Amino acid sequence: MVAAAPVRAQAAADSAQWSTPADAASGQQLIYRGQLDAAGAFFTQLAGRYPRDPVGPALAASALIWDAAARQDDAWAEDSVDTLLTVAAGRAERALADAGNDSARVAALFWLGTALGYRARQAELHGHLWRAAGDARGMRKALELALVFDSTCVDCLLGLAIYDYALARAGALARLVARIIGLGGGDAQVALARLRRVSEEGTLTRYEAQWLYANALVRESRGDAALREKALRLVGALAAQFPDNPVFGRFLQNSSAAP
Repeated sequence: MVAAAPVRAQAAADSAQWSTPADAASGQQLIYRGQLDAAGAFFTQLAGRYPRDPVGPALAASALIWDAAARQDDAWAEDSVDTLLTVAAGRAERALADAGNDSARVAALFWLGTALGYRARQAELHGHLWRAAGDARGMRKALELALVFDSTCVDCLLGLAIYDYALARAGALARLVARIIGLGGGDAQVALARLRRVSEEGTLTRYEAQWLYANALVRESRGDAALREKALRLVGALAAQFPDNPVFGRFLQNSSAAP
């Protein structure tokens, strides 16, 4: 979460402190292939090798989240995910404070937004609406600021799209909490347009955007079979590329069977 993704530009003497976009992409391939234990081990090692870098702990948490989805057990490794995301957010905040150029600032803001976005998702999933709202607000602030420094950061749009969509389709209690703390309302159509763009143009987040876009399309597909078919095509392409990922296969089975 390169041309469309944040890239850290550091002096040569400092470059050993940070992972590369290729490191993140390699580990993410393991996630999408369904090799979740290997992905977790990869990112745990990355977090240890680069102790200032938020990428390792953020994506180690992502691997656990995918593992929970594969197991169909939302509570699986919940505490470990929370700890990793807190570590990632702290590292990103320190990296932002130490950033010496705009590229470094964008990278730090992107990973701060990523960690807070995942943490908001986890909090909402487990019924902690106030924490979810606070982390979602922090994610929005980080990613919007990243776009101020680099308007070409397509990957930065993913978290903002999820933010908008979640607010637009939230339940009554979540909307009340959002209004109380000033989050406002969301716009589902803006969110869908952003999801589509990241699914087509994103670099680090493209596959995740395709997956999330497909899920949103299914939710929007009541009375519109074309949206369901589009979602099935998107996930069908992911399943063809990553046939051992159980999450994609189960989505196709369940969505095809639904009326």
